[in-house]
Amino acid sequence: MELQVGVKAFLRNSEGKFLLLKRSTKKYTDVEGELWDIVGGRINPGKSLIENLKREIWEETRLELKEVPKLIAAQDILHITTSHVVRLTYLGKIEGEPQLDDDHTDAKWFSIEELKHLRGIDRFVKELIDNNFIK
Repeated sequence: MELQVGVKAFLRNSEGKFLLLKRSTKKYTDVEGELWDIVGGRINPGKSLIENLKREIWEETRLELKEVPKLIAAQDILHITTSHVVRLTYLGKIEGEPQLDDDHTDAKWFSIEELKHLRGIDRFVKELIDNNFIK
């Protein structure tokens, strides 16, 4: 089993809303209804976690962090039989409207109340919302 590290971010704008991206079903064939996700992905070894997070944010949205993000959670992703992924999730500030890459089909800003009731959300993101890791 291979160990991988991923970095993700709840990105909040000045209105207090959080950015979620809708995964492309062509790219993510295994998500089965968990289409909404926060920005992020696997790290490139040899670069810092924050450098990797900034890269992922830029690649997926063409936006840049406004300040150093705060680490809010570490999760084990064990549903993939060939790898154990450790996902580190941050809370960061961002401004602007995203320009999506080919891996995503939509982007939307959600209030925390909307996130609590959103269907079709990544199970690990939902776990953090349900356990009040963001407010």
